[in-house]
Amino acid sequence: MSQDAPTGVLAGVDGWMNRLGPKLRAIRKERELTLEAVADRAGLTKGFLSLVERGQTTISVPNLLKVCEILSVSVGSLFDYPDSAVVRDGGGAPVEMGGSGIREYLLTPETERNLQVMRSVVRPGGGSGGAYTLESETVVVFVLRGCLRLTVDGQESVLKTGDCYTFSAKAAHSWDNPGHDESEVLWSIAPPIPRNSGPNRA
Repeated sequence: MSQDAPTGVLAGVDGWMNRLGPKLRAIRKERELTLEAVADRAGLTKGFLSLVERGQTTISVPNLLKVCEILSVSVGSLFDYPDSAVVRDGGGAPVEMGGSGIREYLLTPETERNLQVMRSVVRPGGGSGGAYTLESETVVVFVLRGCLRLTVDGQESVLKTGDCYTFSAKAAHSWDNPGHDESEVLWSIAPPIPRNSGPNRA
């Protein structure tokens, strides 16, 4: 049975990430599913998923997508959105999309139907924790500072400050920060990640 530990327990839970677990737990309870049933179907241990629900550890992006699929929700339904079309001072609404060593913020409002823009701040060694796909069409990533290692359909590229990469959202992709300094990137996703339909996984 696979899980995010021990081949990379995603430790170092940021404060805002503590909200992801309780959201998953509430949805699971609403669906009248047991912790053991969801863990078994996702290929995780009951103990690990319990830690996630209690906000005591993080979960990789692909494993979060598995759990969302079992709960019949899109990862987009877990998002908070900015209250205004104007986002100031490097703000935005925290995005809870899995991974470790990451702070992510949604910059586009819920009313925007054509494009979704996120800003990610990634600590050295932080990243998605595995490959995944999205129910969108196109992803454009732009590195604001630092570096990002991006693997798309098995092809690895290391992007540095000022670099940009465009790829299909349906391609299996993973990413991490291989550098010694914090990196910051912008993700543009078109159309936005659905809020209702179930997500895909690689």
